[in-house]
Amino acid sequence: MISLTFGLGALEAEFWRWLFIMTRIGAALLAAPFFGATGVPPQARIVVTGAVGVLVCNWTGVQAPPALFSLDGMLAVAGEVLVGASLGFVLQLSFAAPTIAAEVIGAGMGMSIAAAADPQTGAHSPALGQYYGVVLTLVFLGLGGHLMFIDLVIKSYASFPPGHTWLGPERIGAITGFGTQMFITAVAIALPVTLILLLVQFAAGVVSRAAPSLNLFSLGLPAGVLAGLAALIVSAPLTGDMMADLSAQALRQAEGVLLK
Repeated sequence: MISLTFGLGALEAEFWRWLFIMTRIGAALLAAPFFGATGVPPQARIVVTGAVGVLVCNWTGVQAPPALFSLDGMLAVAGEVLVGASLGFVLQLSFAAPTIAAEVIGAGMGMSIAAAADPQTGAHSPALGQYYGVVLTLVFLGLGGHLMFIDLVIKSYASFPPGHTWLGPERIGAITGFGTQMFITAVAIALPVTLILLLVQFAAGVVSRAAPSLNLFSLGLPAGVLAGLAALIVSAPLTGDMMADLSAQALRQAEGVLLK
């Protein structure tokens, strides 16, 4: 049996227990769309993970494997990472829906070239996706979704105690199915604006056929941009409600991983 001790007795045992508990919490926060953003300093993640880990040590009776650096101990750590990353990944799927909707809307408006670096992932995304992403993050944090997510991570120790962290085919299939829900939500967000853009482009095509001297591109592109902006302004009061529903859906899906 492989173990690592420093001769500090019970204090050292509590330290390894705390470090083991931090594994699942850290994996969940790293995979989550807000805690895992590239703009969040690693030091802040470690502090939050350690603070939550202290609370879990006090609230639960979770124990670390007796030999953490043995093969069984490493497998237990890998299981902790699997459960934590799965919870964060499910939340990440829901947060990706507005970005996909922004891609569809931006393509219809001709604004696909207006891209910026996404602070969440570091990749380039449409400027409209930045708007949706900021609104969703603010709504999620304003409704206390981050606290509910941490609560789900703590509750996962009851559903998946250390050593019993294999999700199984049913839960893995459910996580995959959440990807389908992501695309459905993206279509629901983009559909109103996309329909208006389709009508504008159809009208521009009819005008171009009626008056061939008119340039379709010089007429359709400005009309599409103006119509898209007008549609976004009109639908702005509904954006908050859509993002609130999306936040609730994200938490329900994360909870579904525990209850399947």
